[in-house]
Amino acid sequence: MTAFAFIYSLHVLAALVWVGGMFFAWMVLRPAAMKALEGPARLKLWVEVFQRFFVWVWVAVVILPISGVGLIQMRFTGFETAPRYVQIMMGLYLVMTALFIRIQTLQLPELRQAVLAEDWPAGAATLGRIRRLVGINLIVGLVLVAIASARPMF
Repeated sequence: MTAFAFIYSLHVLAALVWVGGMFFAWMVLRPAAMKALEGPARLKLWVEVFQRFFVWVWVAVVILPISGVGLIQMRFTGFETAPRYVQIMMGLYLVMTALFIRIQTLQLPELRQAVLAEDWPAGAATLGRIRRLVGINLIVGLVLVAIASARPMF
């Protein structure tokens, strides 16, 4: 395996973990939790899910720019010669990262506090805000993946 193939695979896997995790949470876990669990149990579940998933998102947040810069250097010899689609992907990564940091630093502590206080209405409202932000991030991530797959770096 070449260095380029290894770095490219690492890059794709990091994106898959992040975007795929959001897709699973939005399209599979959320509807199942709504159907199977009452409000308090559902809120407790989401606190645990976010705690575990966000560790993996942080791994992706670190790996993606490092591997991306490596790929740019190997394929295009620098940012100046990288095509527009690569620059768009970098911008979308920044949008996704900003939304993720907003969720983790502002919304998740609020959800955790509401669950600890057993303030279920406040927790439900916070979870609704998180859901909307994750939905936006999922759309941005899917657009990014579509751009990347339409213009492969190989």
